[in-house]
Parts: sequence; C-alpha cells; structure tokens
Amino acid sequence: MEAQTSATFRSLSENVGQFSLRDKTFLIPEMNRIGAHTLAGVFRSFGVNALVMETYKGLDLGKEFTSGKECFPCQVTTGDILFHLKAEKERLGKDFRAEDYVFFMPEAEGPCRFGMYNKYQRIVLDSFPELRKVKIGSLTSSDSYALNGMLEQERARDFRKAAYFSVVIADILDKLLWRLRPYEKEEGSTDAFIERSMATMAEFFESYGAKKDFQRILNKLEEIVKEGKALIDPGIPPKPLIGIVGEIYLRTHVQSNQDIIRMLERHGAEVVNASIAEWVDYTTYDRVREAKIHLRLYIKQLRFDKVRDCVKNLMSHGGDMLYQHFRQDIAYKRVKPLIDLAGDHRVAHLDKVLKKHDLYSFELGTEACLSIAGIMEYMHQGYNGVVNVYPFTCMPSTITSSVMRPILNRKKIPYMDAAYDGTFQPGREAAVRTFMYQAHQHCSKNGRKKH
Repeated sequence: MEAQTSATFRSLSENVGQFSLRDKTFLIPEMNRIGAHTLAGVFRSFGVNALVMETYKGLDLGKEFTSGKECFPCQVTTGDILFHLKAEKERLGKDFRAEDYVFFMPEAEGPCRFGMYNKYQRIVLDSFPELRKVKIGSLTSSDSYALNGMLEQERARDFRKAAYFSVVIADILDKLLWRLRPYEKEEGSTDAFIERSMATMAEFFESYGAKKDFQRILNKLEEIVKEGKALIDPGIPPKPLIGIVGEIYLRTHVQSNQDIIRMLERHGAEVVNASIAEWVDYTTYDRVREAKIHLRLYIKQLRFDKVRDCVKNLMSHGGDMLYQHFRQDIAYKRVKPLIDLAGDHRVAHLDKVLKKHDLYSFELGTEACLSIAGIMEYMHQGYNGVVNVYPFTCMPSTITSSVMRPILNRKKIPYMDAAYDGTFQPGREAAVRTFMYQAHQHCSKNGRKKH
C-alpha cells in the first residue's frame, strides 16, 4: 500500500506539468468551441500537432470514473480524454503509443476544485496500464499561464501573444453569433456562417500566428463581420438584453449547459455571455495586484533584495496587462464601427466596482470577483435580466447568487440561477419562460440600451 501511494505521488509530480510538445499530439478539450479551435490553430502555427477532442460523447465514461462529488466539468473532460484515447487505441491497434500524447488541462489557484482536475485525471489515467505514459500538460493561473518548458523559450513569448489574440478573436466571433442569431432572416443561417468563420479563423491563426501577422487576421475578421451583418433582418425589433455570468466552463460549453443561450433566444432574448479574455485578463491583473502588495510590504520591511524581484514581476505582469488591453482595443475598434457588439469589462474597473459597493474582494479570489462585479455592470448598463450559469454545488457561483440575488430583487431586475450536473431538470424550461416573461416586462417598462 505504501509503495502504491508513493508511486501515485511520484506520478502527480512527474506526469503532470509542463512538458515539451515537440513530436507529441497535443489534445485540447473543447470548452468554448470557437476558442478551442483558434487556439489549436496557434499551436499548429508554432509546430505543435494540436487537435480539439470531440466533447460530451464520453460523458458516460466520465461518470463511471468519478464519484459525483467532483465539479461537473471534471466529469465532462475526464470523459472526453478517455473517449478519445479509447478511439485512438481502436484506430491504431498495436501502433498506439501512450507517450505520444499530451492532454491539456490547465489549473487555477484558490478554493475552486478546478485546481485539482488534472491531479484526479492523472490518477484515473494511471489506473489503465496502457495509458500511464500519457502526460498531462498543465498551465497555471499563478504565473498567468506561462509556457515554461512546453515550447522553446525564445518562442514562448510570441506564442502567448498569438494565443491571447486568438482568445480575443474567438470572443468576438461568439459575440457576433449572439448578435446575429436572434435577428437572422433565415433560421439556421447564423450557425452555419459562424461554423465556417471559425474554421477560417483557425486556418488564419495556423498560417499567420507564428508570424504575428495580426493585421491580416484582423482584415479577415472585418470581412467576416461585414458578411455576417447581411444576415440580420432589420425589421425585427430589439429584444430584451440578457447578460450571462458564472463558472467559465459551464457558461461556455453548450452541451454542459444544455445550450441555455439558444433556449433564452427561443423565448425572445438577445444574450451576451462573459468573455474568455476577461478571465485571462483577470489572472494577469491579479499577478499585478499581488506584486504591488508584496512591493509595499518589502519596502516597509526594508528587504531590498525582495523589492528588486517585486519590481521585476510588476514590470513583467504590468507589461502583459498593457499588451492584452492593446490587442483587445485594436480588435474591437475594427469591428464596433461595423456592428454594435458588447465590449469587454476592464478588470481594474471591476475591482473598483467591488470596492465601491463593498460587495466582495479580489483578496478572496475566484470567479465570484468577475461575476458579482459583472452583474453590477450589466445592471448599470441597462440589461433586462441576468443568468448565473454554474456547476451544481459550485462555491464561487453560489457566493455570487447569495450576494447579487437580493440586490437585483430590490432593483426589480430579473435574475435566474442555472445550475447543471448532467441531468435534465423538468422545471428548467418553465423557469426560463418565467424569467423571460419578466425580462420582456422589464424591457417594456425600462427599454434597453445598446451594447
């Protein structure tokens, strides 16, 4: 028993982390569909054989090898990797080599269970002798998802720039989808158009990501937005505007949330979901915030050796933050004159919102920081309702609900919690219909503002 425990701990340290991706197949789980494919395009541009795994087909496997106490995304992603590797074994037969694969599963700090997914999945993979050599490639929010050891050091910074830009472009394509679909002339035309556009942008990132030819990518994005705008029927009046917040995986993975955006649209909504770039910006902002705290502390303690390190960290993460803002601003400035898309919240502004209203603190961390402040921004911007999407028992989202539900009730702004665990709740449709009735009433009484 002691030897087995020792082997497990050794595997967690040796087979989870940052490994060279050269000559490996890099398996990316699908969270946000568009973002996963554009990111895979960036990896391929830098010479990595990256592919996006099919998702949700292995849910039964995921549930078989979990207890049900885990966060729902853990079950989904565990099922995805087991299903994919099983298919690969069947396809390749005796030529299957587990050491040829690296499974991408990042992590985050704090009390959120996301930080433990890759550890648990390592134990599951090790329970299959033929899968023990599959590595789990993990990036962490503690260093803003640096790529130390996964790519050559001289190329890692260029990769991060291209990867972040791919996230921004994917967010814009998602927002274009939500902007077009409620007003499309022909049912289904927007979905088909965005699917083609996703494939095009993934190809562009594969061709131009490593070259950092972002201007060419933006030119193509502009063409896509112009083409998409023609799908809108101008005779359809504006619909109630609904904002979504919540746990990043559930609110972006359409199978896990049972396509709640489409359900809301079916009942007359136009929806805006919190972006992926917002989370990336948050992790960078948090590193800047922590560096400032440590700098003040070490100056008081006269620990000048530590001060030097803090200044270095502050300049590095601060530079990343400025670059991320720069790339976001350029992208949105290209598309906003063409169509009114919702922009992204500045994380520093969200921090100020929390402090001003004394609702929560960035010191406590988790996505509750973004969700609580994000709801306040939706409220101030004149949205007609808010939906909080999260895995069943998710602590940060439960905190969000407990803080914001009373406030929204007092302001008479419709609010709905949407928790998911893979089961189909018979009352969900009724809850959405009731929520949207309230949103229509709010829109009729108060109107709705532009994005």
